[in-house]
Amino acid sequence: MIKDYSEAKMEINLSGPGGNPFALLGVADKYCRMLGMDADKVLDEMRSSDYENLIQVFDSYFGHHVDLIRNSQ
Repeated sequence: MIKDYSEAKMEINLSGPGGNPFALLGVADKYCRMLGMDADKVLDEMRSSDYENLIQVFDSYFGHHVDLIRNSQ
């Protein structure tokens, strides 16, 4: 399927190097700056609990821009 650039979403495999917490925090920081969001607020919320919380918060803020891919067990 060919999509317009505006429809294209970044994909991050949570099992790969891009899925580690530090990488996700870096991507979140980048998107916050691009979208004019309060990066401190978002990053603090992501860090407030465990890894599952981090990816849920990431998805709630950036799910329209990024698809997180989780390998099934």
